[in-house]
Amino acid sequence: MEIAVVGTGYVGLVSGTCFAEMGANVTCVDVDEKKIKALLEGNIPIYEPGLDDMVQRNCAAGRLHFTTDLASCIDNVEVVFSAVGTPPDEDGSADLQYVLDVARTFGQNINKYTILVTKSTVPVGTAQKVKTVIDEELSKRGVNIQFDIASNPEFLKEGTAIKDFMSPDRVVVGVDSERAKEVMSRLYRPFLLNNFRVIFTDIPSAEMIKYAANSMLATRISFMNDIANLCEKVGADVNMVRKGIGSDSRIGSKFLYPGCGYGGSCFPKDVKALIKSAEKYGYEMHVLKAVEEVNKYQKTVVFEKLNNYYKGNLQGRTIAVWGLAFKPDTDDMREATSLVTIDLLLKAGCKVNVFDPIAMDECYRRLSNSVAYAKDMYDALNNADALLLLTEWKQFRMPDWKQVKKLLKTPLVVDGRNIYDAKELAENGFYYNCIGR
Repeated sequence: MEIAVVGTGYVGLVSGTCFAEMGANVTCVDVDEKKIKALLEGNIPIYEPGLDDMVQRNCAAGRLHFTTDLASCIDNVEVVFSAVGTPPDEDGSADLQYVLDVARTFGQNINKYTILVTKSTVPVGTAQKVKTVIDEELSKRGVNIQFDIASNPEFLKEGTAIKDFMSPDRVVVGVDSERAKEVMSRLYRPFLLNNFRVIFTDIPSAEMIKYAANSMLATRISFMNDIANLCEKVGADVNMVRKGIGSDSRIGSKFLYPGCGYGGSCFPKDVKALIKSAEKYGYEMHVLKAVEEVNKYQKTVVFEKLNNYYKGNLQGRTIAVWGLAFKPDTDDMREATSLVTIDLLLKAGCKVNVFDPIAMDECYRRLSNSVAYAKDMYDALNNADALLLLTEWKQFRMPDWKQVKKLLKTPLVVDGRNIYDAKELAENGFYYNCIGR
């Protein structure tokens, strides 16, 4: 099966590579000439475990191709996936200019029945805008070519994206014709041979499912963080509370881990976009507005715990930060808690030493020389007045506490992800603070 994927960002590159791995002939398209040149040279622009090897393997097998020109391959494909970015506008709503640009190029170049599938996360009603743009382009050409549009939201988690794509727990496809349904069923059948779980819906429902899913997960996180903050006030242990409510089969245990706030490319953007979408229809999303407020506050909690320990006297202190990415197994720092925490530390007059196993280059791109970049996790601790843990990378989970204590000027650890044992830290002579206890 021949397909094209427009956009070689996180979603597009992972999706295109995984389709190629399953035997499809895939052309990935991007207007960024430097990115395509780098991909042709075997350089992957994002960090995702296992992706480098998979790209190289499928390029060598002749199933994965890269180009800047959709028109050069569109006559050969049955399906074009649109996986371009939908960055938030200043008001938080999704910017659809790149999605509509793809639709325009599609309408200008198709010469036979082809399906345009939106994989980007877009507000309800986007499909109709896409269809209108394509119809306008076909009208300009004076041709009547059949096409379909579809919505196929992605549910990839950074760090496990390949596994998520290759073994999905469900695939959501919004269509409005039997012909499109048959083509999309054929495309996804190899991924779901043992449990063919494609959920076909109308297109608006598929568009809504993505926003609703991410907003629900964000809500669970903010709810648990709110409970954690109350636990500290009343003397309860949030870990015990989490286990207690998570054992209820109606609730479950996933996304109930308290911490110092969620970030990344999906949850913050999608919550904002859904709130704005509702406003356009005259409806206020009261719960999601609260979710946003809790998360905004939660990103300041680690700093406030440090500031309280030093009674507001942070000027001139050196603070070590372990973890910069918004979560482990990615270099993504979009909406990361580390950015908020570091900004507060710098404004308070601190010197900041940082270390992350993967995201150091991304941090330098964002913060330049405003922080000091350590060569390893222990180097970050030299003469520091405290250690702040912001990302729960595996290599941070079992540190040599004797060495940590030796390097720190003050044996203070603020754990923003609750990965350490309070009793162990106390036995090693540390002042330990975490979330919700």
